[in-house]
Amino acid sequence: MQDTWQFQIRITVSDERAAALRADPAAQSYAPLHDVLSQHRATLTCQFDAFAGYVKEAEEVGIAAYPLYEWTRQTIENPEKKAKYLRSFTVYVDGEQIYAKETADSLEAALESLALDSASGIERVFKYDTNPANNPQPPRSGG
Repeated sequence: MQDTWQFQIRITVSDERAAALRADPAAQSYAPLHDVLSQHRATLTCQFDAFAGYVKEAEEVGIAAYPLYEWTRQTIENPEKKAKYLRSFTVYVDGEQIYAKETADSLEAALESLALDSASGIERVFKYDTNPANNPQPPRSGG
């Protein structure tokens, strides 16, 4: 089964870098990060913006079709969680939020090497897999 898992890279960045990346998901304003993203055909999406987009879409379409609506809305309305998710970015590769292990490993190594330079603003690099045993599961509907 291990071969079937896919992976995702997320980074946590400084407040200053977060503001720049929200306006510039290709990181044109910071050449070393832009180069890493370009080499991997990747872009960044701010977790807070993704959550806010989900809530907005649910409210426009009808929340019944969005099982995580309540949890997500409460998350973005909580000041502590908002601050956390404004600094958290998911790395998308070829427009996809999950991808092969080799891609994730390469991205992780490149981003971790950038994080060694405090000027990068990258504070942490995380690699997640799609194995449910390794990840908290979303709250049940209504919770």
